[in-house]
Amino acid sequence: MRILFLSNWFPYPPSNGSRLRIYSLLRGLARHHEITLLSFSEKPEIDNQSPEIHSICQAVYIVPIKSFNSNSIRAIFGFFSPTPRFISETFSVEMAHQINEILSSDQYNLVIASQLSTAIYRPYFQNYPAIFEEVEVGLFYGNFNQARSSKEKVRNGLTWVKYRNYLANLLKDFQLCTVVSEQEKQLISRVAPDFDTVEVIPNFIYPGNYNDNDTNPQSDHLIFTGPFRYPANHDAMVWFLDEIYPLIQSQVPEVHLTITGDHDNLPLPAASKVTLTGFVEDINPLIKSAKVNLVPIREGGGTRIKILEAMALGVPVVSTSKGAEGLEVFHGEHLLIADSAQGFAENVVRLLKDSELRNELIVRARNLVKTKYDMEAVIPQFEDLVQRVAQ
Repeated sequence: MRILFLSNWFPYPPSNGSRLRIYSLLRGLARHHEITLLSFSEKPEIDNQSPEIHSICQAVYIVPIKSFNSNSIRAIFGFFSPTPRFISETFSVEMAHQINEILSSDQYNLVIASQLSTAIYRPYFQNYPAIFEEVEVGLFYGNFNQARSSKEKVRNGLTWVKYRNYLANLLKDFQLCTVVSEQEKQLISRVAPDFDTVEVIPNFIYPGNYNDNDTNPQSDHLIFTGPFRYPANHDAMVWFLDEIYPLIQSQVPEVHLTITGDHDNLPLPAASKVTLTGFVEDINPLIKSAKVNLVPIREGGGTRIKILEAMALGVPVVSTSKGAEGLEVFHGEHLLIADSAQGFAENVVRLLKDSELRNELIVRARNLVKTKYDMEAVIPQFEDLVQRVAQ
């Protein structure tokens, strides 16, 4: 089968959750299908030479990504439009033209549009069966539902109303959509009750990246992975350093924390024994050097691939309920969960001091990843959907 795959993220290197999911899907599909990738990119000249992507795709096309500018004329007038302004402001004429060029020059059986930023181009491949891959609702609903001020409530509420109406209309043009969790599926049933072809394809990991299970944790070492360009990550670290880390330091004075990812020059509360690495090409060695992987997420949607990565690498996780949302994990069995600063700190200290508990969590978490969140378990489910829609 010939598939045109549209991506908002250039998938290599797989340096965040979205890139990792897309890269893993491409690798899985390429085993039995011919894939043409059309992707947005922040670095078109560099990414277009990526041997890793060219090795799994028959053809690769790249369009420069158009960033959202809240001060542009289009964005300002977007306040008065029924379409969310981040959609109208970032629309790429070049992407629309490239889709037309590709589909007019060759035959395809199916189009897969990954995430909203490519699904909005549905009018340009309307004559083809199509899957809207990874619809996200929880992020927008959560921003509205968890707003911390009246101003945020009004602004996020307006975005939420526009988004849910836009999404309900957009879904009508797709044969099927996928989400990462049952929670997202339930939200879609509220937004678009007449659209009933919603399938859960959980986030997953490629097993080849985690075969080396030798860990060498440094004493009292904590790690948080994730770029601050995703606001939920920055909020998590502000909360952790301001309210949680001092409680841990009072019990374990030698504790130290590593924060990876592009920090986007965003400020953090002052704290001792904190290392900011910036972007790291391969974070697995850093994760394996930690005794505890932190996921103090309080907002956002989707599921956290960072939890699956840590579990596969044999590093126990402490998370909030929000951070673990959408994953079939349980407190005390696969990881530890707490939503208060005091409870989160206590769980971290427990894992730093209790090697038996650490080992028990590691074994059960690895087994869970292998049986439910491994590429070999998930890709066949996705391929079944592909065949169904294409036929």
